[in-house]
Amino acid sequence: MQADGLMGPRGILPLDEFLEAARERFGARAYAIWPTLSWLLPGGRLGLHLLCGGGTLASALLLAGLVPIPALLACWAAYLSLAVDARVFLAYQWDGLLLEAGFLATFLAPWKLRCRLGCARPVPRIARWLLVWLLFRLMFSSGYVKLASGDPTWWSLTALRHHYETQPLPTWTAWYMHQLPGWLQAASCAAMFAVELAVPFLFFVPGRPRRIGAAVTAAFQAVLAATGNFAFFNLLTAALCVPLLDDGSWPERLRRRREVGQRAPAPAPARVAALLLLAALFAASVCEMARTLGVPGDGLGPLCALDAAASPLRTVNSYGLFAVMTTSRPEIVVEGSEDGRTWIAYEFQWKPGEPRRRPSFVAPHQPRLDWQMWFAALSRFDAEPWFGAFLRRLLEGSPEVLALLERNPFPDRPPRYVRAALYDYRFTDAGTRRREGTWWRRSVLGPYGPVLSAGATGPSVR
Repeated sequence: MQADGLMGPRGILPLDEFLEAARERFGARAYAIWPTLSWLLPGGRLGLHLLCGGGTLASALLLAGLVPIPALLACWAAYLSLAVDARVFLAYQWDGLLLEAGFLATFLAPWKLRCRLGCARPVPRIARWLLVWLLFRLMFSSGYVKLASGDPTWWSLTALRHHYETQPLPTWTAWYMHQLPGWLQAASCAAMFAVELAVPFLFFVPGRPRRIGAAVTAAFQAVLAATGNFAFFNLLTAALCVPLLDDGSWPERLRRRREVGQRAPAPAPARVAALLLLAALFAASVCEMARTLGVPGDGLGPLCALDAAASPLRTVNSYGLFAVMTTSRPEIVVEGSEDGRTWIAYEFQWKPGEPRRRPSFVAPHQPRLDWQMWFAALSRFDAEPWFGAFLRRLLEGSPEVLALLERNPFPDRPPRYVRAALYDYRFTDAGTRRREGTWWRRSVLGPYGPVLSAGATGPSVR
């Protein structure tokens, strides 16, 4: 849905131009630095569509229980390629989490051509525990980085007074959560630290404590999903709770209906290779966790060298969400003009814009441009080169880029000028919303960047 607008030939960051520039600068090394199947596929839209279609086909084969191991590897390779191709637009922590979890899932799959959906099969213990270790790293790191950052809002338990209105794509439920009294926000913040810092240790305690850890973690993800748009992160994290459950987690009548069959053994060389690869992944993950905890890397030289060598494949990553809480919400409003005096705003599909428009749910879909606009507003115009490219596509009237927006105020021809203004957005209170029907109040902060104009030889700065 978004590939053409983000990285197609007329997209914001054209893939073909990127690959050509990488090849010219780095030669054969470019293939190792940016591992993507796009090196082998046709250029233009066709290659992108083949990549997206191939990944979707592999997903369908996996759901049907056909060639599970090749299907999982194809899913992983396709998503890794898209993450490399899209660059900043697919560089979120859950993109790395999906790649890491998806690759580890390969070792849970049966070594056979067909496995009926729902069939009960024993799984390798080391692969299962690496997924548990991944969930532990994800949850514990998210709590640790908040305290390690020294951010006063986390230490004073006031961060949630800001979170609901400053998160990237707020929901209408976030508006209501923002109205809660301060003492309840502080209590919620303390509960969050308990879930992220204490509960993960239950993952390693057999029996009921482990099941409680899984239930609390999944419930926490449900709360996050009910109050924010975090793409597929919450679903994926809840799915990672499944390896915490044993047979005792289910009622006896359901256990009796499942007869665990014998796992088709993999060939001996494959088992040895898998064990070595899993050991390497664990070693690299130890290095990533040590970095998160601030442990000096002097004694981890070999592990960190292994981690660095594997980093282009993005199968081992560091985690830790919202280390520093944003306490204000700068928002970019993009406008176009025919004469340089009368300006009309472009409306995005999901990010805040017109104050009367109700915030909406969009997860598990992630509108990548809307998300990236949030990061751009926290940065500078000259530090976000993709944003200038986006404005230039608006001056060109690129249909692929305009398709990423809710409304094009210049349907007949592109505007002669575009600009970006920076606003401060705040949730309204209950009384204001009843009187005026607005979810947001906003005030102008100033220009975000220069006015761009479409000259005879292409867009220029005015």
